[in-house]
Amino acid sequence: MSDHRSEEVNVLKLTLHGRLVGYLAGFQSGRNVLSFAEEFKNDANRPTLSLMTHPAFPHAEKVMAEPWARKHRLHPTLSNLLPEGVLRELIAQGLKVHVDKEFHILSYLGADLPGALVVESMAPDEVPGSVLGAHGRASVVKLAKDSMGNKFSLAGVQMKFSMKEKDGRYNLSKGDELGDWIVKTPSTQHKDVPVNEYTAMTLAALVGVDIPEIKLVELNKLDNLPQINLPNEKLAFAIKRFDRAADIRIHMEDFAQVLVKYPHEKYNSANYEQIGRIIYGFSGDGLADAQQFARRLLVNILLANGDAHLKNWSLRYADQITPRLSPAYDIVTTSVYIEGERQFALNLGSTKEWYEVSLANFKSWADRAEIPWRAIKPHLDDVLEKARSLWPKAIKDLPMNDAHKMMLKAHWGQLHVDFQIK
Repeated sequence: MSDHRSEEVNVLKLTLHGRLVGYLAGFQSGRNVLSFAEEFKNDANRPTLSLMTHPAFPHAEKVMAEPWARKHRLHPTLSNLLPEGVLRELIAQGLKVHVDKEFHILSYLGADLPGALVVESMAPDEVPGSVLGAHGRASVVKLAKDSMGNKFSLAGVQMKFSMKEKDGRYNLSKGDELGDWIVKTPSTQHKDVPVNEYTAMTLAALVGVDIPEIKLVELNKLDNLPQINLPNEKLAFAIKRFDRAADIRIHMEDFAQVLVKYPHEKYNSANYEQIGRIIYGFSGDGLADAQQFARRLLVNILLANGDAHLKNWSLRYADQITPRLSPAYDIVTTSVYIEGERQFALNLGSTKEWYEVSLANFKSWADRAEIPWRAIKPHLDDVLEKARSLWPKAIKDLPMNDAHKMMLKAHWGQLHVDFQIK
């Protein structure tokens, strides 16, 4: 006897800058299917969801021709919108779902995701018949509205929250209110991370790295935080969201999304040549963005930042369509927390070794990324000149703790002669 029962499915509507992108169906079995709306696929002037859907990107029409289906996890374009690690555990615990139930977590966070994509739950009578027809015998049920309040309590490593600043106080954004700052509370595992990041980002800006506005914020100015454990430190690190302008959403995507990789693949599935080639080939100003990318690569070496993985590089779509390299973020001197750390996150000119990399490796990187070396080297020279003249004095007045400053200065002396700072 055949079983004619239909499978229950929840449906989410995806919009970008008020334009319908498509529908995400989440089945009881764990299957997730994103179907693009015909009006989105057929619009040559559509806003860019991901570089691979840009009309000028090779095979964009083919990429959107068929639904994006995955089992349990969402497609990487959507999966990478969700938090990782402890913060994901905190949210999943509050929602009483498994941490891998990405559909439910996306639904809960859908009003204030990174970038401009908005995700909304749909009632059964709102779902178009064409969407139901594409899924055979499926009956739509409304996803229960999740409300966590402060029902959870979890030990923190380092948490980051989207918060709204008003009159010098920062409030956890709720409902339709968009957060305009990302605030990172201190880590219970590593000492003085907020002042480390503030110092590293400030030094990066001194040598020409484009960064958003940053601040150190006293913890007593953060309102409505969940019940997380915090160390005996007084400061959080705050960085202005570059995907927000007042209450306007600006779309962005990280390079895990660009390269269709899951977060767990962020260290081992690509290299800096691939990122450079994409930036140079597809950015609205490919040369300027490649030059800025090269500056940041060198700065990460000089600052002993081993965490510049795929998710810490992004494209931003300020005009809704054209990709540009986003401002820098998550620049931290990681070596002070990882004993014996000697490598950056991805391969650069066939090496990951801080103390081996030289200008020759950068030339190899530029050649492989098909970026003119003559346009790159002056920017590396400028970074080095500014770092050598400005950093030794500037670091004295920055808030990184003294032990970490000593370790960073020792790092400068161990680098290849091309990059040493005395």
